[in-house]
Amino acid sequence: MNKLDMQGRSAVVTGGASGIGEATIRRMAESGANVAIWDMNEEAMANIAGSIKGVKTHTCKVDVSKLDQVEAAFKSTVDAFGKVDALVNSAGVAGVNAMVWEYPADEWQRVMDVCLNGTFYTCRTATPHMMENGYGRIVNISSVAGKEGNPTASAYSAAKAGVIALTRSLGKELATKGVLVNAVTPTTVNTPILAQVSQQHIDYMKSKIPMGRLGEAEELAAMITWLCTEECSFSTAAVFDASGGRTTY
Repeated sequence: MNKLDMQGRSAVVTGGASGIGEATIRRMAESGANVAIWDMNEEAMANIAGSIKGVKTHTCKVDVSKLDQVEAAFKSTVDAFGKVDALVNSAGVAGVNAMVWEYPADEWQRVMDVCLNGTFYTCRTATPHMMENGYGRIVNISSVAGKEGNPTASAYSAAKAGVIALTRSLGKELATKGVLVNAVTPTTVNTPILAQVSQQHIDYMKSKIPMGRLGEAEELAAMITWLCTEECSFSTAAVFDASGGRTTY
């Protein structure tokens, strides 16, 4: 594994207690970054933080769908590290599998609140701090579902499409501010979120991947961490594919 340079940087990862978020936390820590884990699972956060050596760690129990909690967590993280250089929005929920005309309205709202509104709240909160510092990296985790739209997953697909649009808007707004904003669009990745969807839906998504396998969280973490380094210097408002060949745009 090559070592990506995040020495002296401080990063926030939402949904950092499992899956892509946890893998990103560990890859960033191995690359020298202080890491703040934002999640709802206090026990998992404590276990991850306790296993990381050589850098500072900080944990915040935060529901990203609540702006006041996001703002409080960001202040707590700045107090702990002195600054935040990178933000990775990995928190998300899959929602139920149902046809649009049968999709529960309250479930639609829940998916939007976490996947889209939560990403907006964290970006909104972190951006002034990064602009003041003249440096920042934001990576929003979208999905191929946001590009293509998956049947029986309309809420998730719509929310992740919104994440792409938000990324492009914010990236262009910050293009001359030293703050770069990009999105990553994974296909189905072998993480605990798969427990939230049906096996039929997993099989459908896997069948569309030319590589014939699911992605691994560590593969996504490598791309995400690079996007949070100074070496990523001329890419912003962009969408980076990680789909095993499923999407090529």
